[in-house]
Amino acid sequence: MRIQPRQQILDIWSAMLSACYRDEKWHWDGVLGANSISDSEQLLCLLYPATEIESFALDRPEAMSDDVKIVLEAFGGQARIGIMVLGLLEEYLARNTDPDGLPRFDAGSYLRATGEREPTAAQHTLEVVDGYSMSVTLCIAALGFARVFDRWARTERRKDISARIAELSTGLSTRLTAAMTGLVRSFVVNTASPRSPSGKVMLGMLNQSGQPEKVVVDAVSRSLDRVRARLRNDVTLGRAPESELDDEDLLFECGWSWGVVQGADPVDFVPDAIGSSIGYADPRPYLYFTITALDGINDVLSQRTRELDLLDDTQYRLAEALRIRWDITQRYWATVARFGSGTWPLEDIPWRTSDGEESDYFSLIVSAVLIQELVARTASDDDLTRAIGIFDELARRGRIIRRPTQDDPSVALHHPGVRMTLRGSELVEGGGPRLEWIASDFAPVLLKRSLQAARLSGNITARDRLMELAKKVMDHLDLRMITDGDAAGLWDDPGAAFGAAATAGQTLPSWYMTERVIECLVTADRTYREAPLRSPAMVVRAVELLNEAEHLLNQEMLNVSVEDTSANRIALDGVEQQLARARDVVNLQPGTSFTLASAALIELDRLAYARLDAMRST
Repeated sequence: MRIQPRQQILDIWSAMLSACYRDEKWHWDGVLGANSISDSEQLLCLLYPATEIESFALDRPEAMSDDVKIVLEAFGGQARIGIMVLGLLEEYLARNTDPDGLPRFDAGSYLRATGEREPTAAQHTLEVVDGYSMSVTLCIAALGFARVFDRWARTERRKDISARIAELSTGLSTRLTAAMTGLVRSFVVNTASPRSPSGKVMLGMLNQSGQPEKVVVDAVSRSLDRVRARLRNDVTLGRAPESELDDEDLLFECGWSWGVVQGADPVDFVPDAIGSSIGYADPRPYLYFTITALDGINDVLSQRTRELDLLDDTQYRLAEALRIRWDITQRYWATVARFGSGTWPLEDIPWRTSDGEESDYFSLIVSAVLIQELVARTASDDDLTRAIGIFDELARRGRIIRRPTQDDPSVALHHPGVRMTLRGSELVEGGGPRLEWIASDFAPVLLKRSLQAARLSGNITARDRLMELAKKVMDHLDLRMITDGDAAGLWDDPGAAFGAAATAGQTLPSWYMTERVIECLVTADRTYREAPLRSPAMVVRAVELLNEAEHLLNQEMLNVSVEDTSANRIALDGVEQQLARARDVVNLQPGTSFTLASAALIELDRLAYARLDAMRST
């Protein structure tokens, strides 16, 4: 299907109101119940497009689009819509703040036990990087909404609304500070000897050409020398337990663990309860939580955040610490993904993590980090061309563009998803079983990164392949849309795509999946807003047609006078305007210019033939 971000987002908003807004009350539950993460995801389905896409804005009632007003009419008139969003944000903060005023980021029902025992009450309050990252994105979006909506309230002299906005902004800022602190203290560097089990796995991925171990270790050390130096010198705030980065014979990896790392240093310039909370997470990077953290940090560093001046002095200090980690992490994974002069390690699917786990999903996540790094820097055509092959292979292996077979193990990538053991979760006070996190967003990740790569590509063929792949992934996700009940139009019903291989007939929404589809649609909107690619050959051909058409026009103009008001002269004036437009767009839209010049040539030929025919008749 054609990806239509505007209509699809409006459809999701309409479905959200049917599922969540009943009897003038907002309902927060989803398929796994409510927790701080799902609350954030649910509100982001509404607020993320409203703050990232100008035509969806809800913070300027006087400029609200007609179709947006119609879809959200259950909230009331256009001014009432903004006030309702304000109320939802107030309710969100109340739901996810302790009685003593401390923000909560508990993962709750998203956490599963690895054995037969159920997670303890204390384990349900564990905070994970997903909670921090989603809260960062939501708080940034909500602070921006509040900042602009307050201007309307002041213009309308609604002091009651301005007072509510001021209180809400204070609460959002406190939560943002806590979430950013959590991200800082969840960053980790892990070192490993090449002869250790972890080191052997890492070398196995990096050594694609069968070189001697010492040669590969030395080459890796040289490639990552700058990354190692920056980790040693620049990453100081909230540092996790000291790693042996000075030993250049050791391999290392960096990124985010699943939560605040065991023994992470406190952050001394934020309130003690926020900056020195106990960490339980294993001091080893998890690929899933690494890309999740990078996405959240993107919103902190965005142009909109800077333009609206949404951060206070404390948050600017935290943002700088996160920026350093964001930059180093992307450089690290982009380097190891493309290490060597032959086959990329990333092309050796599936990717194996340092603990020996392997999955196509991990290959997809490393690809996502690579695309993220290429977004921040100039991507080469070779990088993107090879990335296309990886995305296409993953789409096939993930049974997105190929049908699943009987008892197909690939279906587990989507349902129930990829299981990741949260080492250290059993250490929470009072003990409990070791917990796991299940990631089931294979298809949305593939769609989002394909769209990002298409936006980067300067090659027409490459962009076309990426956009065609994106459409196929959207077809797959469209199949998984819930079709029955109040949640019709939301996600996720994997059984609709995989039949007996997955649970069918889901009628409760997964905010985890629906929010990620929304991210994809926002990314599609950004991709579509880019100028179309220009073929140098098409520019040359368009210029050739323009030159011919303008010359023929000049010849025809020799046969008419300035005072001529005949149909012939009017037609020539129209051709002149057409060619002027073609000349204006020849470098931006050469295909359009070519078409306009072609139409002008046809009209000029018609006029010339009519003139010659008239001469023969006399």
